[in-house]
Amino acid sequence: MSEIEVAERSETIAKVVEEFLRGNTSPLAIGKALNMSRNEVVEALNEWRAIVSNNSTVHERAREALSAADQHYAMLIKEAWRTIDDADQAGDLRTKATAIKLVADIEGKRIEMLQKAGLLENNEVASMIAETEEKQEVLASILRDVVADCDKCRSEVRKRLADYSGKAEIIQVYPARAE
Repeated sequence: MSEIEVAERSETIAKVVEEFLRGNTSPLAIGKALNMSRNEVVEALNEWRAIVSNNSTVHERAREALSAADQHYAMLIKEAWRTIDDADQAGDLRTKATAIKLVADIEGKRIEMLQKAGLLENNEVASMIAETEEKQEVLASILRDVVADCDKCRSEVRKRLADYSGKAEIIQVYPARAE
């Protein structure tokens, strides 16, 4: 292959990848947009994937981008929970319901992103969710036990949890049972 052919091939791959990264994931649609056959698009994407899979710099950038996207999702979820709390305090059930759906949608997109990145398998998602719920219950139990007899501790824990989660946390303390 001559240098001109290599440059033209690189340019073609770049155009295909640009369309792909814009969210146009159908080889047929990319082909139509770039006046190429579906097979040419598939070949270009496969060549690009082969190049990318062997490049450690690209892997590092992908990990950074994935991490940044994950943090962005976390921030969006935190803001949505703030909206839920505000709507709850204002008695605005419509906004609250919309925000709850938004949290669910964002979480779904976050999990989908991680799955597409190959970080989560379907069975891993279920076990990850179960493990997270179990850890949350253990932490909540520990917090309840630790702050049960200390008003100052209870208010400090409540404040720190609210700072972290963006929503007011309710800590229920159950009185000790008489034996």
